[in-house]
Amino acid sequence: MMVGNKKLESIRQELLERKYELDGLLSQRAHETNEQEAGKDAGDQALSSTLETLNKSLQDNEYEEYHRIVQALAKISDGTYGTCIDCNEPIPEKRLKYYPNAARCLVCQEMYEDSLESSSGE
Repeated sequence: MMVGNKKLESIRQELLERKYELDGLLSQRAHETNEQEAGKDAGDQALSSTLETLNKSLQDNEYEEYHRIVQALAKISDGTYGTCIDCNEPIPEKRLKYYPNAARCLVCQEMYEDSLESSSGE
């Protein structure tokens, strides 16, 4: 593995901090209550619907990041952190520095994203 123990502990702490931050955000979003639609005009209702859609999108993105962080923390625990899930090669430390929950090396990530784009018909 390319990541030293001291660096690994720093990454683990960073991931834990972000995980706790996301815990709070996801909990807050889950407990937000929508205002009653009664008494709102059509413009208010449209804005409310748009904000609800945006909030749901943000929640989905936060949940996906949360899930990746949990997986990265599990990999740190089992000693497989920093290894690409597709090619089993080490993920460069520079990539892990900027994206500590990366599961793939850059080459495999690009191939993965290309496969998603081609399967969605883009």
